[in-house]
Amino acid sequence: MKSAPAALKKTHAAELKELKATQTQAQQTLVAQRERLDRGFVEGRCVAYPWFRQYYFEHGLLSYLTRQLIWRFHRQEGGHTDALWLDSAWRTVHGEILTPADTDTVQLWHPVLSTTDEVLAWRTLLDEKQLRQPLKQAYREVYLLTPPEENTRTYSNRMAAHVLRQHQFSSLAKLRGWRYSLMGAYDKGYESDSATLELPAHGLQAQFWVSEVNADNAWNDTGIWHYVSTDQVRFVTNHGPVPLPEVPPLVFSEVMRDVDLFVGVASVGNDPLWRDNGGLPAYRNYWENYSFGELGEVAKTRKLALERLVPRLKIGKVSEIKDRFLVVRGKLRTYKIHLGSGNILMEPNDQYLCIVPDRSAKTTSSDVFLPFEGDAVLSIILSKALLLMDDDNITDETITRQIKR
Repeated sequence: MKSAPAALKKTHAAELKELKATQTQAQQTLVAQRERLDRGFVEGRCVAYPWFRQYYFEHGLLSYLTRQLIWRFHRQEGGHTDALWLDSAWRTVHGEILTPADTDTVQLWHPVLSTTDEVLAWRTLLDEKQLRQPLKQAYREVYLLTPPEENTRTYSNRMAAHVLRQHQFSSLAKLRGWRYSLMGAYDKGYESDSATLELPAHGLQAQFWVSEVNADNAWNDTGIWHYVSTDQVRFVTNHGPVPLPEVPPLVFSEVMRDVDLFVGVASVGNDPLWRDNGGLPAYRNYWENYSFGELGEVAKTRKLALERLVPRLKIGKVSEIKDRFLVVRGKLRTYKIHLGSGNILMEPNDQYLCIVPDRSAKTTSSDVFLPFEGDAVLSIILSKALLLMDDDNITDETITRQIKR
């Protein structure tokens, strides 16, 4: 039932209005708490179990989130156990029941804290039980220090040399708790050339350096640059830069994940219309390389999820994962959907196929199980695959003209 019956609206209008307001407030609070939990990974915060039980586990609203997440229980005498609330009990990944003690402390589990085998075991359990986590946890990307970063010592260039839509980047940064001021084209019209994240629990500040993309007409009516290019990621204290090997692995991983999110969402390489609408000619090669190039960590995690998911779906008989693409065999052509950008190439000549997703519509059918929420590109990839497997039934002329060229 999409709305209350007319008779009920007439006889209980005030009550329905109050109920709707309460529902809206609850939804907003749930979203805010989910974001707070997600941002809380980087803190590595531990709380006493009685406090956790009262304000997280038994809370009328928060329990919806916390009972679907994996938690690490630290024992007073030392050691820890990771558990998920399943079948009315706290259970380990192997199904053993855990009875927490009031002297335990509780921490939100993060995959960087466990071995690869343990992480894969949790993912398998979620898949088998078809448990969808309210935020990405078991499938959360892990960013470990690489040899080039060990060599540069105080900075990482892993996320450098990307072109981002500045306003979208700014919105994402603020949503994730970063501080950033828009750059203007008027005599260095900005406060700084970096986005910063304060990490008081660790006495650190993370910095993501960016610079304006100075090109003709590359600013809006108020003089704000449309695009910025990315540079280094650093960690600093009041005493200067911190060597990356000295940054706690969980902190490093979460900061790099944020930056990868900024790049993955705000990059012009994700825009299927950017090239056709002109874009910036000097960065045309960047668009090509990003749209169909090597996969970042987010896309690698997406690939792992799709490898488990695709064989169980309708598209499984005509689709397979090949390198960095989901390859879909339609009736008319074969399509390669990039697992990072969601952009499409058509075989045999790698012709680009532009399909603009309808972000206001549901991108996957309700019976498709996704192991986590919040990955719009994953849904878009599945939506495109479902469309293209029956390409002979597509009626949108903007698509069929491209396919039949």
